[in-house]
Amino acid sequence: MELKDIKAIIDLMKRNDLSVFEMEKDGFKLKLQKGLGEQAVFVAPPAFPTMAPPALTAAAPAPATEAAPAGEKTGSATKEITSPMVGTFYRGASPESPSFIEVGHEVNAETVVCIIEAMKVMNEIKAEVSGVVTEVVAENGKPVQFGQALFKVR
Repeated sequence: MELKDIKAIIDLMKRNDLSVFEMEKDGFKLKLQKGLGEQAVFVAPPAFPTMAPPALTAAAPAPATEAAPAGEKTGSATKEITSPMVGTFYRGASPESPSFIEVGHEVNAETVVCIIEAMKVMNEIKAEVSGVVTEVVAENGKPVQFGQALFKVR
């Protein structure tokens, strides 16, 4: 299956308000699912995960134990906005664009706070919490892991 075919399926999902699409053909499995916001999640064919997990499984547990899920309190009324996926963190829509949010900005559950690029797909990440941004934890243009803290909100 080619990228243009996958993009066409995503467009059909959006137009028909579908939340999940699954397909399996000749050992290739594709699952698209709307997650947080309007994101599409891609699942690789069964042969690919056996090559990648050693690096991912070694890195994944550390952020999960250190970071709380989005919206959970981690101390004195500070909440964390965490990454819902593995990818590259971007504070703005493009290198020339200003950051979506800065320290001191007020956010609500629907505020877009950053973009995470995963498999050449730009995924807008929403705050899912309300408050004032007190810290930008992740570094612009650097990889992030699932569950890793991106921002702190009070």
